[in-house]
Amino acid sequence: LLASKPPPTVGKIDLPFPESVTIYDCMFDKPTSGRGRWANWTESLKAIQFDKDTKLSEIIVPTVDTVRYTYLMDLFVTSNTACLFVGPTGTGKSVYIKDKLMNRLESQYVPFFINFSAQTTANQLQSMIMGKLDKRRKGVF
Repeated sequence: LLASKPPPTVGKIDLPFPESVTIYDCMFDKPTSGRGRWANWTESLKAIQFDKDTKLSEIIVPTVDTVRYTYLMDLFVTSNTACLFVGPTGTGKSVYIKDKLMNRLESQYVPFFINFSAQTTANQLQSMIMGKLDKRRKGVF
C-alpha cells in the first residue's frame, strides 16, 4: 500500500496535516471540486436505524472502526485491488467483510464464502471452488 511516490492520478497533497490528531484519526476528504481537507472519521458516523424485528446479531453499530474498515473495503473493491484485514480475534473483521459482500455490493459480484480450518487441504479447497463454478463442458467453466 505504501509507495515511495504517489501514483500519477493522485498527485501531491498541499494541505498540512493537523497537529492535534494522528494519521489514524482522520482521512483526506477530496470533493469533486475544490482543495479538499483532512476530515475526522467521526464525521462519517451515521445514526443507526433498524426494524424492531431485526435480530441483535445482524446489527452493526457504527463506530470509528466500522467507518474505517468499510471505507477501505470500498476503495479496494472499486479499484479491483486485493486486500487482507488483520487484527485480534473478536474485533469484527469477518462481520464487516461479510456485511459488505452480502448487502453492499453491486449486482455484478457474486459472493462466495469458504471456511478454513487447520485440517483444510488444497484438494478440499479446490473441490469447494470447483463445485460453485458452472461447468459448460470439459475444462471450460
